[in-house]
Amino acid sequence: MAAALLLCSALLCAALGCADAALIPPADVKVEVLHKPFLCHRKTKWGDMMLVHYEGFLERDGSMFHSTHKHNNGQPMWFTLGIREALKGWDRGLKDMCVGEKRKLTIPPALAYGKEGKGKIPPESTLIFNIDLLEIRNGPRSHESFQEMDLNDDWKLSKQEVKIYLKKEFEKHGAIVNDTQHDALVEDIFDKEDEDSDGFISAREFTYKHDEL
Repeated sequence: MAAALLLCSALLCAALGCADAALIPPADVKVEVLHKPFLCHRKTKWGDMMLVHYEGFLERDGSMFHSTHKHNNGQPMWFTLGIREALKGWDRGLKDMCVGEKRKLTIPPALAYGKEGKGKIPPESTLIFNIDLLEIRNGPRSHESFQEMDLNDDWKLSKQEVKIYLKKEFEKHGAIVNDTQHDALVEDIFDKEDEDSDGFISAREFTYKHDEL
């Protein structure tokens, strides 16, 4: 389905006469490693759940628009890498990261909030994030998690099974459990992974890797 959407986008671009623009490579995420631990037992991959502290700034004037240290009761934030749960720029800039590593990401508007902006973030804003990785856990896309999530052994996952697994993982590490956030995360996962829209994620759908994620 994702491949079809990419094809449709390319056809639309051709129809609108933007072939010349396609020759200009889009801006990508600039990644700077500010600190890296001496030992790295595991690196992040798509599908992993990451526990991070971060600070976000507008490049244009250096003003901070969010900080987990200041605006999240001092609590770090969990998110799943590679399913567009956070910004596209995060998915691109936080792969192969070690626990204890700190990165600075400079994210262009196309991989952030684009032409619309969001809240304190004006349209077409380049964003800068300082991100500290505290922990890595197997996420809902990890192959080794499937059997643990499949509570009734029917080789497919219901929304309730995915939600129970996420709650258990969050509670295990002392994260604040919010039903609304869990429901939104589950819906996002199913929107992207339930390819045949039957309300379940099969083993094939679960383990298949989408190159564009």
